Amino acid sequence: MGLFQAFDVCASGMTAQRFRTDIIAQNVANVNTTRTEDGTPYRRKMVTFAERDKDTFRTMFTSKRNEYGGNGVKVSRVLEDEETDYIMKYDPSHPDADENGYVSYPNVNIVQEMTDLIDSSRGYEANVTAFNAVKAMAQAGLQVGKQ
Repeated sequence: MGLFQAFDVCASGMTAQRFRTDIIAQNVANVNTTRTEDGTPYRRKMVTFAERDKDTFRTMFTSKRNEYGGNGVKVSRVLEDEETDYIMKYDPSHPDADENGYVSYPNVNIVQEMTDLIDSSRGYEANVTAFNAVKAMAQAGLQVGKQ
């Protein structure tokens, strides 16, 4: 793996984790949104990652490179959580209450969002640590000729 490719891999990881943090913040901000543009409560969003498609397996296999360092990560998609039901609360005075007096609140669980936020933060920190390690190796390599 080349030096600049290592920087690129770390940077793509930081970018992906920052995007995930933005989606988590959006979920937390909409925890009480009972009506969106389409008239339904807000649905929790989730981010999935995939490896960047820089080189295919065939090109890597047929090339004469002996080592494969990876291409980094990308956000493959942002999904809405369709598996978890809305949270139903009894509040007949609410403008979005149904005929039985229940209001559908978003399927956002603050504990889950905080757990995901910690996970995303740790992933970002790991990428920063790897970036700094690569930077230190590059600086040490530049010092070799000065001795």
